Amino acid sequence: MKLLIAEDTPEIARAVAYGARLTWPVCRVTIATSGMEALTRFGEEEPDLVVLDVQMPPPNGFEVCRHIRENSTVPILMLTVRDATLDKVHALDLGADDYLTKPFDHLELLARLRALVRRSSIQADSPSHFAAGDLTLDFAAQEVRVGGKEVRLTPTEYRLLEVLVRRAGAVVPHQVLLQEVWGPEYVAVPQYLKVFVRRLRNKLGDDPDAPRYIHTIRGTGYRFSSPR
Repeated sequence: MKLLIAEDTPEIARAVAYGARLTWPVCRVTIATSGMEALTRFGEEEPDLVVLDVQMPPPNGFEVCRHIRENSTVPILMLTVRDATLDKVHALDLGADDYLTKPFDHLELLARLRALVRRSSIQADSPSHFAAGDLTLDFAAQEVRVGGKEVRLTPTEYRLLEVLVRRAGAVVPHQVLLQEVWGPEYVAVPQYLKVFVRRLRNKLGDDPDAPRYIHTIRGTGYRFSSPR
């Protein structure tokens, strides 16, 4: 596995790298100390996982995340000293899969990285397909198509869609989605769901005011329905 750490504080970068190598002994770690270097290293290394600091020499982490998401679905965890909800939502809106506010517990960071890796490598129990309207899913390949055209989803986006699809027709409560997609420690963080459902609808061409696939059940959860 290849990990890119974009962090301009050497102590933090070394600590993250050390923990990653303990968790995945064969992990190859690349450290970038600026946004420009991060984009260069990303293009050269094609990492499997990215840890991205928001505040670093330009372009900042938000811009780097945006550029990465234009071409890749690699899992991204963002580090920030900002504790404002709007900043966190902005990070998720730009395509990040998770965020952690500094100062953070390194064990928590590694737990979140392991969760991202699990989501990116989840495979179905057996090869199968799902079709609803012009939407198709290949569970074995984790491939999604709308109208025959492939839709590129991040691992977290795909996992959320898969959980909803595998319960098509049933209302899936917020807490169940948060636990199954992100993990039990996220059940009290509803902003993840709102942002990722919005991202999914946008990529699937699903109008939130008149959804074909993902319906909001206010105060309860979401339901995936086949279009009539």
